[in-house]
Amino acid sequence: MKFWVIIFFVVLSVKGFSQEKSLAGIVFDKDSKGRIAKIIIQNVNSGQTLYNNLNGVFTIDAQPGDMLIFSKQDYISDTIKVESHVPIAVYMGRESIQLREVTIRDTAPSPDKKLAATKRDYPAAYGRLANRDLLNVSSTGVGLGIDALWNMISREGKDAANLRRMVDRDYKQDVIDYRFNKRLVGNITGLKEAKLTDFMQKYRPGYYFVLNATDYEFISSIKNNYKRYLRNPKAYALAPLPLIKQ
Repeated sequence: MKFWVIIFFVVLSVKGFSQEKSLAGIVFDKDSKGRIAKIIIQNVNSGQTLYNNLNGVFTIDAQPGDMLIFSKQDYISDTIKVESHVPIAVYMGRESIQLREVTIRDTAPSPDKKLAATKRDYPAAYGRLANRDLLNVSSTGVGLGIDALWNMISREGKDAANLRRMVDRDYKQDVIDYRFNKRLVGNITGLKEAKLTDFMQKYRPGYYFVLNATDYEFISSIKNNYKRYLRNPKAYALAPLPLIKQ
């Protein structure tokens, strides 16, 4: 423990002995060892509830035998029994591991590679049939884009446009599948087989969220949706198909 922290506890001890009804201390993050602010501290015996300050320090009325509960969102609540009025250090662990440098991805080909392969398979749809510029600007002046005009009115050009829309839609779904995959979701939720598929179908994220969310935001979203799923597994279920009489 750092020297200044020891000095701090000595000062708190002197203060604690002079005020025998109070207990002082500091709350730390169990992993980073940094101070945690805005911790809710409740004395179960007296009912007193307060927050620690921005430096992680708290002082609460307590007697030996009292039970103190320390809680904060994203942290595992901790309960401590007061033994004396000597200042204490409280270490709280997070509910989940923050992923800062680790990125979890499936082993399937990336959406960008699949898109590049599709463009190679359909070169015409992404070549001359993809030209949408009605006006061409050159050194000789401005002229009408014949290819673009043909693409707008011809069956071949319309089919190519439809193909590109389909490929774009499939690409966005591939982006979602690449990040929201069974390996990751299964590891986070513990779900298997049919329930895993059911959960992933009901709580499938959107394309733009998948594209912009950090790993921590993405995993938190899965965990929150999993809690909703546990509360009501039948939510968002499709209605059964009607029976057809022969």
